[in-house]
Amino acid sequence: MSKPPLPEEAVAMLRRPNPAVVATLRSDGSPVSTATWYLWEDDGRVLINMDEGRVRLKHLRRDPRVTLTVLDTEDWYTHVTLIGRVTEMREDEGLTGIDRLSRQYTGNPYPDRVRPRVSAWIEIDRWHGWGTHKDSDQAST
Repeated sequence: MSKPPLPEEAVAMLRRPNPAVVATLRSDGSPVSTATWYLWEDDGRVLINMDEGRVRLKHLRRDPRVTLTVLDTEDWYTHVTLIGRVTEMREDEGLTGIDRLSRQYTGNPYPDRVRPRVSAWIEIDRWHGWGTHKDSDQAST
């Protein structure tokens, strides 16, 4: 696995609204994965956002380690997995975080304005790419 920074081609893919799956750790250490929206930030971190009642938020508060696998919409064989940890969490006042994500994926603000939400930023420790974004620290086949 490679360490950041990621190649510009991989970052360009990550800037698009691709399908993604986030994995967190339960209290017994077993992983649980969930489809999610994400947003690549200019500082190289990744924004995710959760309803205050989501179990994965409880997981992240207890253990901030996380992976995010992003599949290229054009070719799912091409994907990038980001391995890291949540380094910042805060209440999504005014739902500005979820609105940013919703606009990225749907072009519109997030429609459910009732329940509180939490924004979390993932700092990347390592990454793994496949297909077009195969990372250089990976053995050739």
